[in-house]
Amino acid sequence: MQGHWKTELEQQGFAVLAAVFDVREIRAICTEVEAALNRASAEAGPLRRREDAVVASRNVLALWPQVIELALAEPIQQALAETLGPDCGLVRVLYFDKPPGQSWALPWHKDLTIAVREHQPTTAHFSKPTLKAGVPHVEAPENILRRMLTVRVHLDDVTEENGPLLVIPGSHHDGKHVATEASPVRVQSVLVQAGDVLLMRPLLSHCSHKSADHTQRRRRIVHLEFAASEQLAEGYAWHTFQRLSARRRTA
Repeated sequence: MQGHWKTELEQQGFAVLAAVFDVREIRAICTEVEAALNRASAEAGPLRRREDAVVASRNVLALWPQVIELALAEPIQQALAETLGPDCGLVRVLYFDKPPGQSWALPWHKDLTIAVREHQPTTAHFSKPTLKAGVPHVEAPENILRRMLTVRVHLDDVTEENGPLLVIPGSHHDGKHVATEASPVRVQSVLVQAGDVLLMRPLLSHCSHKSADHTQRRRRIVHLEFAASEQLAEGYAWHTFQRLSARRRTA
């Protein structure tokens, strides 16, 4: 495992772990996740567009419980242990694709919402209650978000052609303030190969543009979110919290 990833994550807010999964493993992951999404109705999480292609999905952990096994890869286990500690757990899984001719874009933002078991009365630190694909979500306080880590497993090569993630290095130090490319800062494209894993702090400013019109490249990503602790304040509870330490003991 690359020794510099932890420094990059701390300073830049993101780091890439190269070649965590090989070609055979990526092929198996693609088969399993696409089968799970194709079985699910739109109400369960998948967002479909023309030709019934799935371009994104929430609730992936419910649709494909085996997805947690991705986090058992040794480089991911080590990153989670060193950044979040031994009691961390998986709290949400999303899926993204940019099929040729059906691409999409997201504006500059930070990942501020978390999935919870149920909404509580107005509180001092949790705000903006919403319902996404049937699951309650709220904007979390900064102290919770700083103790989370996103792990993005790339199933395809990502080039400038197929809508790479754009990030503003170091912007996770700015709290919830969203930096944009209009700010006097450096914007960086995250270009990776299939099998690479991106580690990212939720408070990192990021966006993505549509894929180039001419490209035939897809951009499939399994997006896993982890939290350091099962405990939330003010009566809130995670919608799902699967502790990795327990999973390792039974694996």
